[in-house]
Amino acid sequence: MAPVRNMKIVIGDPKSGKCYGIEIPKDKESHFIGKKIGDKVEGGLVGADGYELLITGGSDMAGFPMRKDVSGPRRAEVILSSGAGYRFQGKGMRAKRNVRGNLISDQIIQVNAKVAAAGSKPLEELFPKAAAGEKKEEKKK
Repeated sequence: MAPVRNMKIVIGDPKSGKCYGIEIPKDKESHFIGKKIGDKVEGGLVGADGYELLITGGSDMAGFPMRKDVSGPRRAEVILSSGAGYRFQGKGMRAKRNVRGNLISDQIIQVNAKVAAAGSKPLEELFPKAAAGEKKEEKKK
């Protein structure tokens, strides 16, 4: 039996350039299911009160990235020449790749979002544990 994984959200702050990874509580996951790339969600769902977050992408359990131009929650094999899920091979080159659609489902394990509207407190104060984890990784290098 596969281990049960909780959905995570990675919040990017364009002003500071830092990202914060937070585990979404099981009871709050349903608020994200059904949302599309480009939708806005309340930051209070993940502990960022006063913030508004813009969903920018994500990935599923197998690591396939979400793409805005593939509709629905399905996994599809599409021909790509740029963007998420494609590694540049040269001018004019295209490749068939598996990607996820733009709709968040129960198969999505990571949701990427960025700050659309900031709250009163900075994200570093709201998520000190996530910021501390970044500092430890920097010291190891």
